[in-house]
Amino acid sequence: MGVVSLSCATVLDWAMGPYAGKQTGEAALLWTLLDNFKPGDVMIADRLYTSYFMIARLKQLGVDVVMRQHQTRHTDFRRGRRLGTRDHVVQWDRPARPAWMDEATYAGMPATLDMREVRAGGWTLVTSFVDAKSVSKMDLVDLYHSRWHVELDFRSIKDVMQMDELRCKTAQMVRKEVAVHLLAYNLIRTVAAHAALLARVLPRRVSFKATLQTLTNFFHKLRECPQRKLPVLHATLLQAIAKLLLPLRPNRCEPRAVKRRPKPHRLLTKPRQVERARLEKRQQRILAAFA
Repeated sequence: MGVVSLSCATVLDWAMGPYAGKQTGEAALLWTLLDNFKPGDVMIADRLYTSYFMIARLKQLGVDVVMRQHQTRHTDFRRGRRLGTRDHVVQWDRPARPAWMDEATYAGMPATLDMREVRAGGWTLVTSFVDAKSVSKMDLVDLYHSRWHVELDFRSIKDVMQMDELRCKTAQMVRKEVAVHLLAYNLIRTVAAHAALLARVLPRRVSFKATLQTLTNFFHKLRECPQRKLPVLHATLLQAIAKLLLPLRPNRCEPRAVKRRPKPHRLLTKPRQVERARLEKRQQRILAAFA
């Protein structure tokens, strides 16, 4: 589970857990990262994280939220303080203490929460921005619409950075493998941010994949370049990356499906040498039958 910056797409923090048992869910992993948020931050998240205690803890830290309403919570716009069409402020009551929360933490949670609920764009959103004059309904919709960037960022990490398949075998080495991938990803995003500053555009306008390809092409020149000429080559590199801008694609809609079909072969679940020995033994039996 990772926390990604909306402005420059860098991974601010991340957490991993076991594949089975406790602390496996994304919400449970996020609880381990909450203390790293700073007052004034805004968390944009999907409805998996829309729980009373998660929002209450974030508000205690001075963090505002914009989330999609959880499917189990009923929204009745006839209740609460009306702010506009399908836009109101309601009071959430603190639910019973869950089994995973200790009594001291539960006692420190507020008894009620003032939450704003908005329905627009086919979504029902909940937010801690209760002032409709400073944050309009469409501001909330546009803000939540930008949450899709995190899916694209993780796609870049998994596909472009080739982290879709982890090769290490132990838990400690898997953590190191993921950490190195995220470190390299943030370094590439840093270069892209410098190029975006040069081009006077937002960092997300610079193509991540094209930035990686440009860095790969410049790698040998940067390594072999004399130190006195390195600033000039670095400036040339940033100018080249600054031209790799993504087109403006508002309201982009793409199917979430895989186009390429997998090959109809069974998975290799045993070491290759074991399978090769089995095939050779079978081949010898067939040849002996024809002899």
